[in-house]
Amino acid sequence: MAYFDNLKLEKGMYGNGTKSFTRILEELDPSENYKNTELEGLDAYQRQLKRFDIKVGGANSDCVNKFFQSSDSAALFPEYVSRAVRQGIERADTLSDIIAVKTEIDGLDYRSVVSVPTNDDKSLKPVAEGAYLPQTAIKTGEQLVKLQKRGRMLVASYEAIKFQKLDLFTVTLRQIGAYIAREQLKDAVNVIINGDGNSASADTVAADTTGTIAYSDLVKLWAELSPYELNRILAPTGAMTKLLSMSEMKDSNAGLDFHGSGRMITPLGAELIHVPAISGNKVVGLDKNCALEMVQSGGIITDHDKLIDRQLERASISCITGFAKIFPDSAKVLTY
Repeated sequence: MAYFDNLKLEKGMYGNGTKSFTRILEELDPSENYKNTELEGLDAYQRQLKRFDIKVGGANSDCVNKFFQSSDSAALFPEYVSRAVRQGIERADTLSDIIAVKTEIDGLDYRSVVSVPTNDDKSLKPVAEGAYLPQTAIKTGEQLVKLQKRGRMLVASYEAIKFQKLDLFTVTLRQIGAYIAREQLKDAVNVIINGDGNSASADTVAADTTGTIAYSDLVKLWAELSPYELNRILAPTGAMTKLLSMSEMKDSNAGLDFHGSGRMITPLGAELIHVPAISGNKVVGLDKNCALEMVQSGGIITDHDKLIDRQLERASISCITGFAKIFPDSAKVLTY
């Protein structure tokens, strides 16, 4: 059994396509061995940071060059970059509010399942004794899910940043993560509106009056989405302004609740999500529980060779994701 203070770390630990660096560390140095010790609560990577006394945050955070004091500690640097970028993605995360399921794959080819039930399929009628049960068809999509690689190239020499504090450098990496999160949201909304290759674009619901959104239009959107639940409304900046300016959204009791708790009133109880990437006069209503699948190939991918051997220079940070509709008619587009 290996312990955290004598593990041999090397860049080859990043080359396993099915296992992350942290997972490999956990297999060599299981966290369960540290129960009821001062190291309980730390994962295998965090124990390695403690081993080399590398502080990545706080008032006493170390400089970047602390990672490169030995070949072993240098092997920790790509994982630090990945974790900081992941934190940025999580902080700017809106995707979890609109996807029904997230699927992790090891390759680049993936076919999702497609189900397009008719109105008759959505109603479970009584079945006579001995009669056949109604069928719901679920099939594999004819087209592969289109995966997009989103990321940034990190360009900086080791000499330029070696004396920079890690907590400051983390802020830059988190912002890269936020950029990736926004682009992923853009990809997801594009699939909802325009289809994923296996399903057509979302059905549209026309507002009663061109150029404006009335409360009655939202009620119409809610009715058209039935029997699915309208629990998410995605709107660009212009539409957000119109929605929040409705008299129904400025109810005095609602205002008191907002001032007291910070909870913003939402149309028909649906969560209102600001998506600047939506173009045109559109508002998207969907059932978050069954509308969209997110497919991700691996996690945050860092160019570990350049980060370790060349100490930055030019290193890529990327994430490969795609989106597929599950029940295509569980999302509608209100046009105004």
